[in-house]
Amino acid sequence: MKKRHSLAFLILAFVFAQIAWLGLLGLWIYWYVSNNIIIQQVGDKLSPQIQIDNPNVFIFIGGIILIVLIAVAVFFIFRNLTVQMKLNSLYDNFIANVTHELKSPLSAIQLYTETMFTKTVQHDKQKEFLGMMLKDVNRLKKLINSILEISRLEKKRIAHDFRIYEVDSVFRSILNDSIEQFRLNENFVQYECNGSGKCLLDKDAIQIVFDNLIDNTIKYSVNQPEIFLKISCNKKHYFVEYSDKGIGIAAREYKKIFHKFYRVSNKNTASVKGTGLGLYWVREILKFHKGKVTVFSEGSNKGSCFRIELPVYQEPIKIFSKAFLLHLIGIKQNTDNSDGE
Repeated sequence: MKKRHSLAFLILAFVFAQIAWLGLLGLWIYWYVSNNIIIQQVGDKLSPQIQIDNPNVFIFIGGIILIVLIAVAVFFIFRNLTVQMKLNSLYDNFIANVTHELKSPLSAIQLYTETMFTKTVQHDKQKEFLGMMLKDVNRLKKLINSILEISRLEKKRIAHDFRIYEVDSVFRSILNDSIEQFRLNENFVQYECNGSGKCLLDKDAIQIVFDNLIDNTIKYSVNQPEIFLKISCNKKHYFVEYSDKGIGIAAREYKKIFHKFYRVSNKNTASVKGTGLGLYWVREILKFHKGKVTVFSEGSNKGSCFRIELPVYQEPIKIFSKAFLLHLIGIKQNTDNSDGE
């Protein structure tokens, strides 16, 4: 209700501002035209001793330009205000989501702790409780670290460990690590690599990219998560296509899902919890790798395809080959011998 009132107030204020500047423009034109008409009608009838200057056309044009500039300024003010309202709304949703994400594991940890403190719990049950508590602690740690890492990423304070890898081997390794971490059924995970090449990347950072994509697949899949990873290369770039069989993404959401704090809101995602930072993190990490990410979906319940484009590592140009250097050495030796003779 509050959001609707704010939007209605913003629309009314914008309409009023437009009416005000149009009215001001009309009054300015009316003043100039009416003065011109009066001077033309009564100017010849006045005494020669009375001098009346015709309204200056430059003043008229200058006034119109000033009014138009005021209108443009009002437009930009309202545009920035609208953007700020959207950011505030996204920030409020982020706070609500993070609060829920923090509260759930904390409540579970508190419940397990109170149970073990107030009641006699068997050893096997204690071990189960401790395992659940450790899982919730890791969940909290992951959430807090993701927020801190994004803050460092935006301030460009992350120390990336870039190394040279074979494209096929590094992405196969990353995928296997994700399968193990999320305990995915390997029968529902397919991998294909067409072509070969080298890449320069931070493996841990790219691991975060795929962890976020797989986490989204799990959250937004109705049935068993299915993942297909396809890699292809050309001379300058290699392309990673990550596809799933989830609920899909509407075309109007393609760009928005990579914005900070943004989360898709519809009947299929109402029960899904998150912070709206995962895909934003994906995009920013790929930017640091001089790459980009786009998304495509064939429609509702037809899955999504994230297409990642990254540069192929180019070997440094070698100016002199080994054979050529040996040839130069041979010429130098022959020259020295001839000089000695």
